[in-house]
Amino acid sequence: MADTVLYEVSDGLATIVLNRPEAMNALNIATKNALRDAAEAAAADETVRAVLLTAAGDRAFCVGQDLKEHIGLLHGDRERGQGQTMTTVREHYNPIVRALAGAAKPVVAAVNGVAAGAGFGFALAADYRVVAETASFTTSFAGVALTADSGVSWTLPRVVGPSRAMDLLLFPRSISAQEAYELGIAHRVVPAAELRAEAEKTARALAEGPTVAYAALKESVAYGLTHSLTETLEKEDELQTRAGQSEDHAIAVQAFVNKEKPVYRGR
Repeated sequence: MADTVLYEVSDGLATIVLNRPEAMNALNIATKNALRDAAEAAAADETVRAVLLTAAGDRAFCVGQDLKEHIGLLHGDRERGQGQTMTTVREHYNPIVRALAGAAKPVVAAVNGVAAGAGFGFALAADYRVVAETASFTTSFAGVALTADSGVSWTLPRVVGPSRAMDLLLFPRSISAQEAYELGIAHRVVPAAELRAEAEKTARALAEGPTVAYAALKESVAYGLTHSLTETLEKEDELQTRAGQSEDHAIAVQAFVNKEKPVYRGR
């Protein structure tokens, strides 16, 4: 895994750090490959019970595609008469978002600075967003004559509503941390100096929680957004049966009766 992305697992928490602060954590090919591999590794690792996604530096979480590299690739495509540059959506962005949003465990994004384009998309793919008060968000796609990718056309309307999403996509602008909180994009806004500690505290609390139930909650909410009430009730029955048969549920019930704090095992 390239050093443009750092990956570590400790006590059930996988921490993924975008590590190109000098380039505002822009996504060149090496970074996209490494981020995809890290996200997929965290999703597949059964010892990982929660994921923390963040970035190095204090200016940017991720400003999206590295446009300097992108320009060179576009020139190469024109010279070859091919269109390989935009395959990055299929090869990188889609797998990254699927791994984060589809992981059977909670994903926390610690947004330390500007989150633009795909960077915004990766933050939205997380289940919980802790945001520095100095951070900001922008869709940015239309500003470079592109459409939405990295799941933004799916996640953003579900967070802010379709009308507000179209406004933010058609007229990209900087959304402050406070406005992001008011729109529901940020779950918590904290002082920049406290961001990493607060986000890690949140992620570790989730890593110590009932993982089977968390996975079911993610699945049921995603399912309910695209299915009828009747279908969703049936899905809830299926998922509640699964959660009820978990070791974590038995531990939680016994701890409640004993007036003790449960120690979950994630199974």
